[in-house]
Amino acid sequence: MSRRLLFLCHRIPYPPEKGEKIRAWHILDRLAESWDVELGCLVDDPADLDHLGALKARCSAVEWRAVSRRKQGLRAVTSVRPGLPLTLGWFHEPGLSAWARGGIAEGRYGAVFVYSSAMAPYAMGPAPRGPAPRRVLDMVDVDSEKWRAYAAGAGLPMGPVWAREARTLLAFERRAAAAFDLTLFVSPAERDRFVELAPEAAGRADWLENGVDLDRFDPSVPRERPFGPAPALVFTGTMDYRPNVEAVTWFAQEVMPILRRRNPAPEFHIVGANPAPSVTALASLPGVHVTGRVPDVRPYLAHADVAVAPLRIARGIQNKVLEAMSMARPVVASPQAHEGVRARAGKDLLVADGAEETARRVAEVLDGAHPGLGAAARAAVLGTYPWSVTLRRLDAMMGGGLQAAAE
Repeated sequence: MSRRLLFLCHRIPYPPEKGEKIRAWHILDRLAESWDVELGCLVDDPADLDHLGALKARCSAVEWRAVSRRKQGLRAVTSVRPGLPLTLGWFHEPGLSAWARGGIAEGRYGAVFVYSSAMAPYAMGPAPRGPAPRRVLDMVDVDSEKWRAYAAGAGLPMGPVWAREARTLLAFERRAAAAFDLTLFVSPAERDRFVELAPEAAGRADWLENGVDLDRFDPSVPRERPFGPAPALVFTGTMDYRPNVEAVTWFAQEVMPILRRRNPAPEFHIVGANPAPSVTALASLPGVHVTGRVPDVRPYLAHADVAVAPLRIARGIQNKVLEAMSMARPVVASPQAHEGVRARAGKDLLVADGAEETARRVAEVLDGAHPGLGAAARAAVLGTYPWSVTLRRLDAMMGGGLQAAAE
């Protein structure tokens, strides 16, 4: 059995500064302890090319293809075929696909790890020469459910488009799960939801939780305050991602007017790269700040009076919640954002639904009603979410790495 492992990812998995990259990087880094990893990935941000050196230092080979979001979007629309989701066209890159499928067909790899369902076609090619590699697909979330949620709250013209994407993507997710030896999800709840939708996958589906880098998100490290003296409410995330856009828009428009009646009035800081135009426009509201990309999100968390996660659409485990908890900050989360996180509501974080309740919970923290909440949050992630703990099951899932290869 070859000790080479092919790792396929829809975006360059470094630096680990956003949700999809965080999980992808830590899994890749763990696998590289036991396998000679060859990485194949797409690069849609030229700034990410600065980090190829870090990946080449960890991997035995790195094959990448530059893509533009505009061209990939056009490719998805113009190449759409009946019954297939737009997602597959968006992430298809012929050169990278040929490289990956060719290596698999040649029998080059003892295992293949595919990150995200969008990359599954890259590893669903013809049978290889010799023994077939173990193939593991990390769907992370049931993405088709996200599109279903989008469609449920939308009218014309996008509602039918998103409904079609949900329907066709679920059909593809089911085919992909049948083609791989194992399909992973980020939580037991997410795995169980997929099995409800695809009962034939029950014996080939498992879960692997996200973790948090507790040394990186260490509240004891001094950091300079990045905003003024007013009480600071902080939301972190990539700000062109629709669930994040909807969350901050709702909080700025519905919750902040309630909280601005306080004296002193708190200010809301939206921290994250690529803010959509609708997010940028929120900065015109009283007490709302939009930072765009920042060099380091940790000072914003370290000095947040409250970290808020008011997501209405959320799947799996929210890294923004884990990171804020790791920084020992009080967190006020929606039920959707709390769903995948193993933390006690009312003890480790506060859960609120609706504008009035969310404002009330934030106000309680600002008034000192929950003095031990931040410490409890840090303790909760210390015991449950170090990457060294959450990834323990990965070696067995991959067949034991070098130990299995040697045998």
